[in-house]
Amino acid sequence: MTGGARRQVTDRLRRGVRAARAWGRAARPGEPGPLPDFLVIGGQRCGTTSLYHHLAAHPRVRVASGKELQYFSVHHGRGERWYRGHFPHLAPGERTFEASPYYLFHPSVPARVAATLPEGRFVALLRDPVQRAYSHYLHTRSYGVEPLSFADALDAEEERLARATRGGPDNPAAHRALRNYSYAARGRYAEQLHLWFAAVPRERIHVARTEDLHADPAGTYADILRFLGLPAFTPEAFTRHTRRVDPGVSELTPALRDRLGEHFAPHNARLAALLDWPEPWPG
Repeated sequence: MTGGARRQVTDRLRRGVRAARAWGRAARPGEPGPLPDFLVIGGQRCGTTSLYHHLAAHPRVRVASGKELQYFSVHHGRGERWYRGHFPHLAPGERTFEASPYYLFHPSVPARVAATLPEGRFVALLRDPVQRAYSHYLHTRSYGVEPLSFADALDAEEERLARATRGGPDNPAAHRALRNYSYAARGRYAEQLHLWFAAVPRERIHVARTEDLHADPAGTYADILRFLGLPAFTPEAFTRHTRRVDPGVSELTPALRDRLGEHFAPHNARLAALLDWPEPWPG
């Protein structure tokens, strides 16, 4: 069994145990747990795992049963009681959350979140979309579900996603394609944030750059805590958390870097205008 296949089996077992426990809590009388106070909504390969651990270390925060519950995307049909079954009962002043990077990208999520968490707050991390696209490709390939080279995967992306979503974005084939093969699409951040801002008041969404979280973790984290209304706190260490991916010889050639840079340039300009940012990732 390959390393990717082992990871898939391990992840599937972990998710199965977590889901079964949530079903058990949902079946008990009374409220199985609270709804989350806030969500880390993405993006994928943008440092959300590191931010999740930084937030989980806060003394006033209690985490859900796992990082990615995917309730508002993949598992919405399981119902709110199942979702609540993942969250701990809280003491006064405590908060709880989850972090599912697919939430930023999936088009059905903003309206579902707005209906379920009308007072919730949401944090998005955005990374240089060229670097994010290649990191996403390596991540997918590490699971053994990407047979194509990076260049060929980029060429195939539009048709792959269109074919998988012909019946809408909420079927298993669509979720597989949208999660695995959306290398360029996920980096068009302005498109995704427009959907979120249409559903949720902008003042309840905090957007930060991954590069700032890495360069100034204390300052970026402090800004996020203020946005969430949590007391100031400094973890013992701002350690980066990610699954190791061994890239070998990089397929992000100068030609592909230029190609992606040209693709993302107008989208980055729209993002800068939307958020009143300077050019977020100079070429």
